[in-house]
Formats: sequence, C-alpha cells, structure tokens
Amino acid sequence: MDIMSLIVQLVAGAVGGNIGGALLKQFSLGTVGNSIAGIVGGGIGGQLLGAMMGGGAAAAGGMGSILGNVAGGGIGGIVIMLIVGIIKNMMGNKPAA
Repeated sequence: MDIMSLIVQLVAGAVGGNIGGALLKQFSLGTVGNSIAGIVGGGIGGQLLGAMMGGGAAAAGGMGSILGNVAGGGIGGIVIMLIVGIIKNMMGNKPAA
C-alpha cells in the first residue's frame, strides 16, 4: 500500500459519499458530513478491497489497481455515508416521552 493508493481511495470515498447523499437525500448529512463519512468509508473500503484482492495485485500497479482503489473507495464512501445517515435519522425520530 503506497500513499498514492490511499489518496485515491480517500478522494473516491469523498466523491462517493457526496454522490450517495445526492441520490439518497433522506440520509444526506450535508456536503461536509457526506465528505467526511465518505473519506472514512473510502479508507476502510479501499483497505478491505485490497485485502480481498491480495497485496500482489495492488503492488503490481497499473490501471486495474487504480480502478480497484477508486471502486473500493467510492463504494466504501457510499456505504458509510448511508449507515451514518440511517443512524442519524433513527436518533432524530425518537418519540416524545
């Protein structure tokens, strides 16, 4: 894992979080919230995808490695943004006591 792969994953995560927020407005956290959740998800998703694909594929470099980083980061960003948005909505809809 090199620093460039991590940067690609984090940027793809931020973009993925904002795309997820735009598509799923009821779970959106706002631009900054979507970006932060996406960055976290991008890092986690990119690492998980890299671990599943094996270290050799990522170390080889090339276009496949870059696309894998973008896909893992983007999907991870969407997933984490969605999870945080669902939790936020559930906490905001507490019945009055």
